[in-house]
Amino acid sequence: MEVQVRLFATLKDRIGREAISVHVPEGASVADLLQAVAEAYPALHPYLASAVVAVNHEFAFPHDALRPGDEVALFPPVSGGEGNPSRPEIVALTTEPIDLDALVRAVSTPRTGAVAMFTGVVRGEDGARQVQALEYEAYAPMAEAKMRQILAEIRARWPLVQGIALVQRLGRMVVGEVTVAVAVSSSHRHEGIFEAARYGIDRLKEIVPVWKKEIGAHGEVWVEGHYHPSPADVTRRPDAG
Repeated sequence: MEVQVRLFATLKDRIGREAISVHVPEGASVADLLQAVAEAYPALHPYLASAVVAVNHEFAFPHDALRPGDEVALFPPVSGGEGNPSRPEIVALTTEPIDLDALVRAVSTPRTGAVAMFTGVVRGEDGARQVQALEYEAYAPMAEAKMRQILAEIRARWPLVQGIALVQRLGRMVVGEVTVAVAVSSSHRHEGIFEAARYGIDRLKEIVPVWKKEIGAHGEVWVEGHYHPSPADVTRRPDAG
């Protein structure tokens, strides 16, 4: 069967294409797919050992079976909605500047007395390198799904939390611009909001497929992470019935 594979960040740049196709036998596994990719696209071979595989917007592992029509993506390790008005949840990927005041209002309810927020910004220096801008891209359908997974994880750990927002900006941003925001509200500051906001950004950096390209006098470099997902990070196995 023919499998379409989407590529992101470093992998996309290596061959100058956003998608490839490979042929594998019926019932092939993810491991079989990676072998087929290595043989058909030798330029990708050195990067496949550390690549993350997703099937139908969920992490996949070597033994997982593929089915006709599966959507497959390969990428390096990872570097809005409505619901109960008393427990607002916002998940967003946006190319527009993040309005932090609007985000505080969005996670607040009549019972809210405290909001904790983490914001990430583009820094102008990274070690010895001078940075002019960052460019972010995402595997959008899976990114939104994993962001919602993080919301559920926060709710399980900090039940007194009221509103939660995870917002990731995409595209090119210059020094000083906000790249990501996590906001968490509750009635009182001691109800876990600081810990929940920290957990939200840490988890986003682990399992949400978003990558950044660093742009400066040294050229353009994709900044890749080191965290590799495990079966514990999966909410729904791609071969589940």
